[in-house]
Amino acid sequence: MTKQGKVYLIGAGPGDPGLLSIKAMECLQTADAVVYDRLADPRILAYARPDAEMVYVGKASANHTMRQPDINKLLVQLAAAGKTVARLKGGDPFVFGRGGEEAIELLEAGLSFEFVPGVTSAIAVAEYAGIPVTHRHVATSFAVITGHEDPTKGESTINWSGLATSVDTLVFLMGVENLTNITKNLIANGRSADTPAAVIRWGTKPEQRTLITTVGSAAADVAAANLKPPAIFIVGNVVKLRDQLQWFDNKPLFGKTIVVTRARAQASALTKQLEAAGARVIEAPAIKIMPAADYAPLDKAIENLKSYKWLVLTSANGVTAFFERLHNAGLDSRSLAEVKIAAIGSETAKSLTDYGITADLVPSAFKAEELAEALASELVVGDKILLARAKVAREVLPESLRALGASVDVVTAYETVASLENKDELLGALQNGEVDLVTFTSSSTVTNLLESLAENKDLINNITIAAIGPITTDTCRKNKLEPAIVADNFTITGLTEAIQSYYKE
Repeated sequence: MTKQGKVYLIGAGPGDPGLLSIKAMECLQTADAVVYDRLADPRILAYARPDAEMVYVGKASANHTMRQPDINKLLVQLAAAGKTVARLKGGDPFVFGRGGEEAIELLEAGLSFEFVPGVTSAIAVAEYAGIPVTHRHVATSFAVITGHEDPTKGESTINWSGLATSVDTLVFLMGVENLTNITKNLIANGRSADTPAAVIRWGTKPEQRTLITTVGSAAADVAAANLKPPAIFIVGNVVKLRDQLQWFDNKPLFGKTIVVTRARAQASALTKQLEAAGARVIEAPAIKIMPAADYAPLDKAIENLKSYKWLVLTSANGVTAFFERLHNAGLDSRSLAEVKIAAIGSETAKSLTDYGITADLVPSAFKAEELAEALASELVVGDKILLARAKVAREVLPESLRALGASVDVVTAYETVASLENKDELLGALQNGEVDLVTFTSSSTVTNLLESLAENKDLINNITIAAIGPITTDTCRKNKLEPAIVADNFTITGLTEAIQSYYKE
C-alpha cells in the first residue's frame, strides 16, 4: 500500500527561532521533505531530520528563487510521492503567506494538508520594538495591510478612504519599497502627515533596526537611512509608547555581532547566553571534537581502575569521552568507588554530576598549575594518577605531578582538529566590517581559527578579542592578538559577564 502524503503549511514566525511553536517543531522533526523560504532561521531548520530533503524556495520582492505556481506544483509532487512535507513560511501562512493558494492546489489534487499557525510579524515585530498595536485610551483597533499588492491587478483594491481615518493602528507588511505611494494615499484620504510612524527592519532578530518617523517624513527618512526589506511600517499614536516600552534593543549586547569559535557541540551554551543579552552571534567553530584514533591506552587504564588513587579530568569533553569508554567496557560509575576524582573547572565538575559523581577536588583557579598545587597535599610518593584528556595539551600538569613523586598515566580521551565551519559567513562579516568581537574559549580555538583563515587572518587584527582565561590569553599574545576582555571566572558564564561589563563600561 502506497503511503499517503501530507503537507503541513507551517508558520515559522517573524524571525526569532524561539517563537516557533511546539507543534511546528514536531512537524519538522517528522517530515520527509522541508520546503522553506528566505525568512526561515537556520536554527529552525536544524529541527528537521538529517535525512530530510531540503528545498529552498525563497522569494524577495524582485528575486524569486521559485515562483509561486512552481512552489504549488512542487508541494503536490512531493505529497503525491507519499512524502510528509513541512512547508515552512515566515510569519503565519494566512497573513499574506499565500498558504490558502497552496492548500487549494493540494485539495484539487486530492492531497491532505494541515495548517500550523505561526506568530505573525504584524504583531510580534511591533512588540519587539516596544510598540503595542492596541493600547487602552490610545488605540482600540488595528489593521494589517499588504504593502505590496499583486502588480497584475491593474489598480489598488485597498480601501484607502476607510483605512486612513477609521482604524487607529495600521501595520503595512512588505511595504518599504512602496512607502511613497502608501503615505501619499494615507495623507490624501485624511490621515495627518504628523501622525507618528515607525519602520522596523529584521524585527525580532538581533539585527533589528527601528526608525521613528511620521507619515509625512517616512519615505524620505527611510531613503536617507538606507533601510531595505524585510521591514514593516506602523502608523498610529501607539508609536509614541516605544519611549516607555522599548525593551529588546535595550539589552546590553544589542547591536553587537560576536563570533563564537567553540566546537559545534559546545557552542550553543555560549551562543544562548550572548543572544539572551541581545547580541547577534555568528557561530564559526574553529575546532571539532573527534574520537581518539586509538582507545587502547584508555581502555587498558579502565581495566585497571582500582590501581589508581586519582582520576584527573580536565574538560567536559574529557568527562563525556571517559564515561563513553567506561560504558563500552560494561562498567558504570560504581567502578570509580575507590578512586578519587579531580576536575579542572566548574564546567568539568558539573559534567561529572550528570553521571552521579561529585568531584573530590576542584581547584579555585581553573588551571593545571592550580590543580597540581591543590593535589600536592593529597599525594604520597608512588601514588598512581590517571589523566584522561585531549591528545594535544600542555604538559604542565603531568610534569608537575611527577615532580611530586606521583606516577602519571596520560591517556587520550578525545582529539581536537582544526575545522572552521561556517567560514563563508564569517569571512563575509569580517570583510564587511560587521564583527565587533571574537571570543576564544581555548588555545586551540585561537591557533585553529588563525590557521583556517590563512591569508585572511589579518581581518581580526583590529577586532576586540575576548578570552576565557590566562592560558587562552597567552596563546592570543603569542599570535600577536591582545585580548581586551579576559574573564575573571574561567567559565562560559564568566566570559559572558566579562563581555557585558566591557560594553557597559
